[in-house]
Amino acid sequence: MHSPVMPDHPTWTGAAEFGKVVPALPAGPTWVRDRCSHGSRRSRVGRSRNRRYGLGGALSALLVTLAGCSVVANESEPEPVRIAADLQLTGDGSALGTVYRNALQLRVEQVNQLGLLGDRRLELEVHDNRSDPATSTANIERLAAEPDLAALITGGCGECVVSAVDAINTRGMPTIALAAPTNVSSPVGERPFLFKLGPNANHNAFALTAALAAADVETIGLVTTGDQYGEDGLAEMTDAAVRPNIEIVVHEQVGGGADLAAAAGRIAGHDPDSGILLDPDAEQLGPDAVVVWTSAALAGETAASLRDAGYDGPLYLDAGAAGDLFLAGASRDALAGATLVFTETLVMDEVVATSPAKAARKTWFRDYTAQFGTYHAYSSFAADAVALVVDGVNRAGGTDRAQLRDTIETTQLDGLTGQLRLTQSQHSALAARALTLVTVRGDRWRLGG
Repeated sequence: MHSPVMPDHPTWTGAAEFGKVVPALPAGPTWVRDRCSHGSRRSRVGRSRNRRYGLGGALSALLVTLAGCSVVANESEPEPVRIAADLQLTGDGSALGTVYRNALQLRVEQVNQLGLLGDRRLELEVHDNRSDPATSTANIERLAAEPDLAALITGGCGECVVSAVDAINTRGMPTIALAAPTNVSSPVGERPFLFKLGPNANHNAFALTAALAAADVETIGLVTTGDQYGEDGLAEMTDAAVRPNIEIVVHEQVGGGADLAAAAGRIAGHDPDSGILLDPDAEQLGPDAVVVWTSAALAGETAASLRDAGYDGPLYLDAGAAGDLFLAGASRDALAGATLVFTETLVMDEVVATSPAKAARKTWFRDYTAQFGTYHAYSSFAADAVALVVDGVNRAGGTDRAQLRDTIETTQLDGLTGQLRLTQSQHSALAARALTLVTVRGDRWRLGG
């Protein structure tokens, strides 16, 4: 058993104190804002007047500050709406966890700057679960017990949030998970407070098989991970392949110490007609196409191993393989021409803004790129998690958890990722029509399959 270890320094994000790290108290973090020294509008105006009116104005301002600090403190401040995120910021999942943290902080800052919560201010606290499910469960259970926390956002670890379902339900904590496995939000009856904003395996499988059928593909090799999302991929691809009469002739499971080179060799050397392995150097071996259902990093490694094993056929990737806009090294070369199922936000710089929703997505694409140097596919999912909370609070008129849950459950938004729809029977938000096909051309993903 892993002994859960709580992080020492959660990160708070607020309208005036974005991105500062505040040490946690032993019983849990508290954000204390010293309005007499910084952060208030009146303090900033006072500094402007010092420059304008010189020494006399400065002395007057100082006297007011010393003798009348209560005047500033008594100013009405926006009502705080406190949310928290449990993310993988260290350990195996840290690359994606860092993307989620960056996107959450940026979107919270934008919400406050634009006044999207009216007379309220959004505050974000980020916790590192160290890519450890036991630590994540402890984080979620403790945070759910804090009565002034309005909502919780969890990262890419499906196992983490599923293991904390009892605490989430008992405390009535509205929770938005960025993980992909189907069992994160299903069955809805057992997860009334849990909503998902990750890719949906059934939608991805349908889009992939439609693209394969359009390319006259009859046989495929399927590469999946050995986790729950990989199991979802195998099940959904098997079902989706029936109607277009596509046969999965070889399935390999990778990750978790599996021999990737050996798996690639079995795919490349497979004879779809006889079902046996032949000389990899012989002609017309391997399936018509290979579908890779893995993370971005593993997808690049799988593609490189397939090419090294002699497979030169087309590659199709599930949405889980999306990552940075630009590719580099062996992954870029191996994935040349590969087709990915994702939303158009990944390539939003190539999309014409023909609607307010598309214009908002282009703005997000530019803002994230300007802030962090490149665009990442999954940043919009985190931003949309914030949008679900903001929309829910506005429609509920407050942060009562039960009312917030009910309003989130009826969400209909044109999000930054795509169309978001939630109902009493469907707690996974991303609509199937949000998906499109993108492909690798040159050193980046481009619109069109």
